[in-house]
Amino acid sequence: MSATADVNPQEPDYSFQQRRTLNTLRLAQVPGQAAIAGVVAVSALLAKELLHGNDRLAGTGGAAFTMGAALLAVPLSAFMRRRGRRYGLMLAFGLGTVGAAITAVAGQVGVFAIYVVGMLAFGGAQAATLQGRYVAADLALEHDRAKAIASVVWLGTLGAAFGPLLTPWERRVASAAGFNPLIGPFVVASLFSLMAMAVISVRMRPDPLAVNGQLDPHAQRVRPLAQVRASAGVIRDSPLAPLGLAAMVISQTAMVAVMTMTPPHMADHDQGDLSAFVIALHIVGMYGMAPLVGRGVARFGEIRSVMAGAIVIASGTVVSVVAGYVPALIFLGLFLLGVGWNIGLIAGSSLLTGTVPAASRVEVQGTADLTMSFCGAIAAFSSGFVKQAWQFHTLANAATVMAGLLLVAAYVHSLRRRRSAAA
Repeated sequence: MSATADVNPQEPDYSFQQRRTLNTLRLAQVPGQAAIAGVVAVSALLAKELLHGNDRLAGTGGAAFTMGAALLAVPLSAFMRRRGRRYGLMLAFGLGTVGAAITAVAGQVGVFAIYVVGMLAFGGAQAATLQGRYVAADLALEHDRAKAIASVVWLGTLGAAFGPLLTPWERRVASAAGFNPLIGPFVVASLFSLMAMAVISVRMRPDPLAVNGQLDPHAQRVRPLAQVRASAGVIRDSPLAPLGLAAMVISQTAMVAVMTMTPPHMADHDQGDLSAFVIALHIVGMYGMAPLVGRGVARFGEIRSVMAGAIVIASGTVVSVVAGYVPALIFLGLFLLGVGWNIGLIAGSSLLTGTVPAASRVEVQGTADLTMSFCGAIAAFSSGFVKQAWQFHTLANAATVMAGLLLVAAYVHSLRRRRSAAA
């Protein structure tokens, strides 16, 4: 690409404000991701304890957390359009703060219904970290947008890996203070979410949407169902957009289902103390490889990358099944599952974004995130039932089958493109 193609002289230069925005997002992403990852490492264990050892509903907490993020995605975007990124992120992290605190109270008093409510509200923290991708692109030059997004996502790896590693210490502190050991990570997650909210409140000035002129206090309130229907039509009319959406949804569903039940599965094999470290390595695979994955997608193309992601996901789930009582294989399997999710998400998002009309792109992206989170919530909720009825290996085998179907679909699209090019 020529130098003249890299820079558009008509694009306004927001370099100073962009640097401040990116630094603010990076500072907020670390505690935000630490809060999320720490909760993910123990949510199924606390649910199982509240249910007196029943695995069937152990995934309810993860499902409520993911569903909370899904339900908040579209309204949060509309709120930001009217009030700005700063107030929107503060609201979402605030909900996460309150939700983690409610969940801690539920764990101490032993009420499962309160636990579900708390996890649903904690989904606000996930919604805030996801929205950070779009905030990073608000003031970026066109050729720098991908780099800006990757820099924010990648730095979140520090918090995402750090959160689970703290959980053994948090559990010991809670136990020493006379509380249920499993509520320690939720108390710390509440503090981390509050820290992220404080960073956004203090540093995100001026608001990125106010700087680029996209803030509209008089914008109409969004109607989620109408937006979903319209976006579904746009995706259906595009030859490749359905594959991009399928890559995002299948990668999320397979990853969430297996990840949610891994701590209870390890506890069944007397390896519960290692589960936090397994989740930490899994999350490093999810986010830590983002820069390399982005370059690979750009080099080899989205469809080939979707195929590669499906193969890596299947490899991870197969290794997890054959692990048995070998902890090292669980570490490897969950790491591969995280990397495969990363490939599928980035390649699928790129394919979806690049194959729909620009006028519908934002709405389609929001609907895709909603669909992905909703399917992830269903996977988290049903994973406990599957494990209870047919054991963990059936759950992992089902994820392998989904990855195989995605591989076949991507391969068929690849053949069609080759035939079209030859014709």
